[in-house]
Amino acid sequence: QVQLVESGGGSVHPGGSLTLSCGPRGVFFSINDMAWYLQAPGKQRELVAVITSGGTANYAESVKGRFTISRDNIQNTVYLKMNGLKTEETAVYSCWGDFLVATIIGNLPLEVWGQGTLVTVSS
Repeated sequence: QVQLVESGGGSVHPGGSLTLSCGPRGVFFSINDMAWYLQAPGKQRELVAVITSGGTANYAESVKGRFTISRDNIQNTVYLKMNGLKTEETAVYSCWGDFLVATIIGNLPLEVWGQGTLVTVSS
């Protein structure tokens, strides 16, 4: 069974910075796209940033210029560096990965979510 495990959440003042990381546990063949999502209290989950295996990144308009997504394809780890955090970005941040897992009938796609890590932005 494949899992994604996040770390790096915590509390920060408005304007502060945090870096989240997320890596897999388990056996898999490869990972295609990886992404970070946030879910603020009482709101739907929304995409923050996505990165391909080749390193092409795309961001939500609200975080462009402040957040940076990156990945280490050796460690299969994805990072989210967040600068200039705002109070409204208080949320549970979850990572997502588009995996290929080996089965007896071949490699099959599997979307995996992490359990989430809480980021609190407050003065």
